[in-house]
Amino acid sequence: MEPPSAPPHRGRVPWQGLLLTVSLLTFWNPPATAQVTMEIEPLNAMEGKDVLLLVYNVPQDAIGYNWYKGDKVDSNYRIVKYIISTQVNSTGPEYSGRETIYPNGSLLFQNVTLNDTGYYTLHVTTADLENEEVTGQFRVYRDNNSSPVEDEDSVALTCEPETQDTTYLWWINGQSLQDSDRVVMSPDNRTLILLNISRNDTGPYECGNWNPVSASRSDPVTLNVLYGPDVPTISPPDSYYLSGANLNLSCHAASNPAAQYSWLINGSLQQTTQELFIPNVTVNNSGSYALTASLSFLVLVIGIFALSFSVNVVKGC
Repeated sequence: MEPPSAPPHRGRVPWQGLLLTVSLLTFWNPPATAQVTMEIEPLNAMEGKDVLLLVYNVPQDAIGYNWYKGDKVDSNYRIVKYIISTQVNSTGPEYSGRETIYPNGSLLFQNVTLNDTGYYTLHVTTADLENEEVTGQFRVYRDNNSSPVEDEDSVALTCEPETQDTTYLWWINGQSLQDSDRVVMSPDNRTLILLNISRNDTGPYECGNWNPVSASRSDPVTLNVLYGPDVPTISPPDSYYLSGANLNLSCHAASNPAAQYSWLINGSLQQTTQELFIPNVTVNNSGSYALTASLSFLVLVIGIFALSFSVNVVKGC
């Protein structure tokens, strides 16, 4: 497979399909001086897609390439080494079997994963040892079948249909979208990416398009952001009980979806409910109590929080 000479065609993504990734429309202009440069297509890739690191302006006396994961040259993070004269390559510690290097130094990643997100450095060795380096970065996002996880995922929204000579507008909660460090917009404003999604980013979102002859606005779309569990709160917060009283504790931890709770006494599991009830406590009920609040979605464990405390039962006067 030869690396393409032009950026690949981007397919349409329906507005109704909220994506956790959509490739941004990017433009690349070569620098005024001839130096090794890199163009990444796409900069923001959907999990499972391919990413191509295109290399330009390789010195004519280049004799080999080394690709590294990270923003510096480090043999411990080498992906692949390529000798131009023999067209032989050797792999390094960071080679996953999904990378292909081409004679011009370009590197293809197939079936990218979330772990592929990051910086990549190309080291070009020349015959006169005047070596050159260039570093680039791309991100990988989960596909649109996943619900975004707070502080982990990024969400991309695309406004359809794509039309010429059209201005695209965005609203959140009925208000025009404001600039933010976590908002990335495509050059034509048709794709909106929210970086490091939070529970406050649920929306609803709307997009609209406008041209001299018509205007339209989409139906609102609300995001289902998974988050938590937060630090649990236990009520009442009492730690001392009179013998014969009822111990009735309830717990709440903010989360989406609702958290699952487990109560342990002296390391032994008691109940898997939001409330713990023990009638007519005695001194034997004194001990070390623990509560765990966990959150999972499908087969993904999103978070777990454990809280320990003591309960003391004293005899009445």
